[in-house]
Amino acid sequence: MFAGVDWAENSHVVCVIDGDGEVVERVMVAHDKAGITRLITLLSDHRVAGTGIERGDGPLVTALLAAGLTVFVIPPSQVKSLRGRYGSAGNKDDRFDAFVLADVVRTDRRRLVPLVPDRADTQALRALVRARQDLLGHRLAIANQLRAHLLSVTPGVVGLFAELDALVSRAFIAEFGTQDAVDALSEAVLTPWLKARHYHVRTAATLLERLRSAASGVRGPAGQALAGVTQAYLSALNTVIQQIDALESQIAAALAEHPDAAIFTSLPRAGTVRAAWLLAEIGDCRGRFPTAASLAGLAGVTPSTRQSGNTRIVAFRWAVDKHLRNAVCNFAGDSRLSNPWAADLYQQARARGKKHNHAVRILARAWITVIWKCWTTNTPYNPAEHRALQNLLTSPQPTG
Repeated sequence: MFAGVDWAENSHVVCVIDGDGEVVERVMVAHDKAGITRLITLLSDHRVAGTGIERGDGPLVTALLAAGLTVFVIPPSQVKSLRGRYGSAGNKDDRFDAFVLADVVRTDRRRLVPLVPDRADTQALRALVRARQDLLGHRLAIANQLRAHLLSVTPGVVGLFAELDALVSRAFIAEFGTQDAVDALSEAVLTPWLKARHYHVRTAATLLERLRSAASGVRGPAGQALAGVTQAYLSALNTVIQQIDALESQIAAALAEHPDAAIFTSLPRAGTVRAAWLLAEIGDCRGRFPTAASLAGLAGVTPSTRQSGNTRIVAFRWAVDKHLRNAVCNFAGDSRLSNPWAADLYQQARARGKKHNHAVRILARAWITVIWKCWTTNTPYNPAEHRALQNLLTSPQPTG
C-alpha cells in the first residue's frame, strides 16, 4: 500500500492505493488535531509503505514522522509535470494530485529520499540559536529604553561611544550616571579611566568636548533620584548581555560537535554563531529539501508570482519560514563584504534599482544554490571550486 497527501491550509486529501495502482480509499480530513489523528490512523491501518507529500515541514509532517510513517517529499513543480503521466489536460485537482503523489511513491520509491526528522543535536542547536535571537530582541528593546531615558537625564552620554550597549559605554554609565558626575569629569580623571579599559586615551579631550557641548541634563537631588532608573535599565541590559554571551558559548560548543559544522563554517564571514544559525534553521534532513528551489521557497528569497491571462503580478513572499529567511539573509548581506562574487551580484541588483533588502534576497537566492549543493554533498565551501567566483576573478575588469 502507498499513500499520497495533498496538503492544504485548512484540509488535506489523502489517497491510498494498492501495489497495482488501484485506489483503495480516498478521503478529506480537516487540518486539526482530530483530522490529523484520523489521517494517521487510516495510513497505519492500511500499513502504507510510503507516503508522498508536497512539503517537508509543518504540524502534519511532524505528526506523520512521529507516528513512524515513511514520508517522501515531492515538490509541487514535479507534481505538476507528473500529471502528464495520467492525461493531457494537466488540470490542478486536489483529489487527483493525492493520487499522483501516491502513485509516484509506488513507481519511483527507489529514486526518492525518505524524509527523516532532524537529529537531536540539531534540534538542540536550533533551540539555543532561537533563544539567542529572542534575547537579542530584548537587548535592543532595553537599550532603546535606556537611550530614551538618558536623553532626558544625561543627554551627553548618548552617542558618546559607538554603541550605547557596548562594554565601555555601559561602564561609563555605571560610573558617571548623573549629570553632576559628568560635569565634574576632567581630562585628568577620564584619561586613566579610558586607559584602564584599553580605550584610546587620546580621545579623552574629544569625549569631554562632546559632553560639554551636549544639552544639559537633570542636576541635583532630582538627578540623583533618576539615577536609580538609569541603573535599573543598565542592570537589566547587563543581565541580558551576560545571558547572550552564555548562550553563544553553548552554541559554539554544540556547533563544534555537530557533523555538519565544517559545511557552514566554511562559508565566507560565517563565523561561529552565524554558521550555527544557518545550520540550525536549514537542519540536517536532506530529504526535506530535494531541490535548491524548495529550500529557497521556504526561506522566502524567491518572489511570489501570480498570473491569470495577461496579468502577471510578482510580489513579496509572505508565507515562509521567517527564522530561515532571517538566517539566510543575514549571512548573504554580510558575505558581500569578503566575497567578490557576492558583492558583484548585490551591486548588479542595486544597479537595477532594487532596494537594499531586495538586493540581499536576490543574493541569498544565489547563495542557497551554493549552500544546498555543499549541504547535500557534505562538502565544505571552497572558493577555488566556486565556478562563478573564479570566472569573475579571471575575467577582464573594465578600466576607467
